[in-house]
Amino acid sequence: MQLDNLYQEVILDHYKNPQHKKLSTDFDAQVHHINPSCGDEITLNVKLNGQIVESVTWDGVGCSISQASVSILTDLLIGKTLNQAETISNSFMHLMQSKGTEKGDENLLEDAVALAGVSQYPARIKCALLGWMAFKDASVQALSKQN
Repeated sequence: MQLDNLYQEVILDHYKNPQHKKLSTDFDAQVHHINPSCGDEITLNVKLNGQIVESVTWDGVGCSISQASVSILTDLLIGKTLNQAETISNSFMHLMQSKGTEKGDENLLEDAVALAGVSQYPARIKCALLGWMAFKDASVQALSKQN
């Protein structure tokens, strides 16, 4: 099986069987982000325990890329410190800005490397980043409530 086919299967699996797709009523911050160019929407809740990402739950509608990307994000970031989450997010952002020249660090990004091919399609990058931008926004809001 070619790597591209495997990556397509990872994306479709996360799209068809999304992780943590049910908004929790126990959260520190909730954000709603929309991709105006295509209509994808994400509502994302974040709960912190000090500097640890305790939970990330979400609901949304949109293309397989936006929905799979936020599903992958939840698997990657729950249980991580905010510093680790930022490192992972920055690495994913770099991957999306690579215009197809990067494959991504599989040890750091895990299933998110399946989205590497998206970076070749500028119109789809916003789809892949929608949940990541929502997480960044929500984690900043949640952290500010602790201070």
